[in-house]
Amino acid sequence: MLPTCILGPVKMLLWFLVLSALALEADAVPTFVSRKEWGARPQTCSPPLAAPVPYLIMDQVLGVECGEQSICSERLRDLQSHSIYTKHWCDMAYNFLVGDDGRVYEGVGWDVQGVHTQGYNNVSLGLAFFGNKLGSDPSPAALSAAEDLIFYAIQRGHLSPKYIQPLILNEEVCIAPHLSEMPRKACPSIITRSTWEARETHCPTMKTPAQYVIIIHTVGTHCYVSMDCQLYVRDLQSYQIDSQNFCDISYHFLVGEDGGIYEGVGWNSQGSHTYGFNDIALGIAFMGNFMENPPNAAALEAAQNLIQCAVDQGHLVPDYLLVGHRDVIDTLSPGQALYDIIKMWPHYQP
Repeated sequence: MLPTCILGPVKMLLWFLVLSALALEADAVPTFVSRKEWGARPQTCSPPLAAPVPYLIMDQVLGVECGEQSICSERLRDLQSHSIYTKHWCDMAYNFLVGDDGRVYEGVGWDVQGVHTQGYNNVSLGLAFFGNKLGSDPSPAALSAAEDLIFYAIQRGHLSPKYIQPLILNEEVCIAPHLSEMPRKACPSIITRSTWEARETHCPTMKTPAQYVIIIHTVGTHCYVSMDCQLYVRDLQSYQIDSQNFCDISYHFLVGEDGGIYEGVGWNSQGSHTYGFNDIALGIAFMGNFMENPPNAAALEAAQNLIQCAVDQGHLVPDYLLVGHRDVIDTLSPGQALYDIIKMWPHYQP
């Protein structure tokens, strides 16, 4: 997704917030406006955020001017709709947003990953200033609220006291999208077979650890909300069993653009995705057609987290090879746009 550009007015304030927040009194608590209070749509993001996170990332949302709670709430509802229906994210990009009215508005909150900065979403809190006039600094009330929020996050164990802001403070320079050494990723939450109401099946046992990861796309419908993704996986399982005579859904795991990982045959059963590789490779399928456009940031990060989790838990050898479906059989999968992305991932082998 972003790398997110911090525009001039905010950049000069960031280190001030870092230093002064540590000197606040212990009872400093910001004025929170909950999702319910500002009229948010229901929460559908699923990747959890493990506390305390080591990084804090700040941004500024431009063109969203407001100075009181009712107007700011209306602006946030518009922003959320834009994020879901235009950007195809699961929700707001940020964990919290600081209004120019001095209130802190709940985004996806403390316990769910945002989609604000690729490479950092699972290890950071994303905070965004909004509501100030274009070209102006956030108000003193907004700066004070941000200070209170940082201190509150540390006191409540959501943010490490030794947190880092991975920012380059040069004009028009964006947040670094990659770290020289990426932080260790937590295993993602997996939507189980029982949750999406899978049919009971019996496939051959998978010999683990696997040696390959094969990235695939399903070509079918995209899904951005968990309930839609669950319905899609159920329908796909029935089609592959009843029409293609597979023993089950053909993939080990499926990735939705809601940021969710859906258990296919899982770690311990063979898939039916790639002839000649089914007993030695994990098949990870992105739900949708990615010939022209890639999956969104939430889906891409979820898949990368799943792969790292597979290594950490012994389901995949540390020196695994990652390939696109088209690298090993005659197919257009995983779609050109997705294929161009995975060629940049660690362990890719053409």
